[in-house]
Amino acid sequence: MGPWAGDITEVPSDIGSVYTYPVRSSGSEGETTAADGTLKTSRPGSTAMKPRPPLTPRTVDEYMAQVPARFRPTLERLRKTIRAAAPEAEEVISYKMPAFRQNGMLVYFAAFEDHCSLFAVSSEVRRKLPALKPFVPGRGTLRFTAERPLPARLVARIVKLRLAENAARRSK
Repeated sequence: MGPWAGDITEVPSDIGSVYTYPVRSSGSEGETTAADGTLKTSRPGSTAMKPRPPLTPRTVDEYMAQVPARFRPTLERLRKTIRAAAPEAEEVISYKMPAFRQNGMLVYFAAFEDHCSLFAVSSEVRRKLPALKPFVPGRGTLRFTAERPLPARLVARIVKLRLAENAARRSK
């Protein structure tokens, strides 16, 4: 047996903090429940790691379930608007974000700590839609919040222009 066999409380104190795999707190200080259901005790003063949500959602619904509650209604409206503008587009997860695809990627969207974003806005779309200016912090990104969402008509126009761009690119 190697030096790490046995209970974690036997680890010499001069090693410093020890990484432990994710465990669920049992409610009692210093006790945690491992994935196999066994009760483990930790060193005094240490805390158990909280379980992490799944790293990569497999569906848009899984992604939406992980979105902070204050952004969820805004992103649901955005999703509905995109779906209405591109009814034949496929909803996918790409780059760990919800996206719509039809003849290529149309748009991506995501929630962050203090804002939401709509991605894949081309320079051609930005040129044709000057109303985007207040929402553009970067080249292909629109940033918005629950308090200042993207107007649905603007989103529909973006999606329609992206559909046309994808169709033109595909026909070449």
